[in-house]
Amino acid sequence: MIIFIGELMDRETVARLVGLMERASFVDGRTTAGELAAQVKNNNQVDSSDPLVPEMRQIVADCLDASRLFSSAARPQHVRPPLFSRYVPGMAYGNHVDDAIMNGRRMDLSFTLFLSDPESYDGGELVIDSTAGEQEIKLPAGSAVLYPSTSLHRVAPVTRGQRLAAVTWVRSLIRDAAQREILFDLDRVQEALFERDGKTPETDLLAKTQSNLLRLWAED
Repeated sequence: MIIFIGELMDRETVARLVGLMERASFVDGRTTAGELAAQVKNNNQVDSSDPLVPEMRQIVADCLDASRLFSSAARPQHVRPPLFSRYVPGMAYGNHVDDAIMNGRRMDLSFTLFLSDPESYDGGELVIDSTAGEQEIKLPAGSAVLYPSTSLHRVAPVTRGQRLAAVTWVRSLIRDAAQREILFDLDRVQEALFERDGKTPETDLLAKTQSNLLRLWAED
């Protein structure tokens, strides 16, 4: 399940985060890649030891905490501190799959937050290999995509301008992707019914069903 989160971050917040990135120090992105991914990774990342990083990470965390769509789709148990990447002409990230275990935790979902206006750079699409074929994703600044960490994916070469993004990974309370999708669909139905009819016996029954499925499927 690939979920698009439009306007996760408003333009003012994007500008604040980008301003911090422009002041931060960058290092070779291969320093945070696994052995295989490092062979195809060519980008820069903000140095995790830079004193501006805690503020940058808090900005992203606050936006994720405020997003009902992110919470419903990811059912997050743990969200990794985000990394902040920069691609300029000639840079790309070849086909790879994200590490299954990061700092001793299983990761289920990958997340990319676009921070550059798509008109300001050429190339740089996030390309995800799915059962429906390759999906090329290039979203407005402040919008994000959440997708399975099991997917092969890449960042197409940037040929003009600068592509800025924040990336992170999520361990979900619900390990099974099909179960997460069922809960996500129930959320959407319950929200639509509540908007239309208010609190009813039907929305109560949906809430009960969701809670009981969470009890069955959630991992501590």
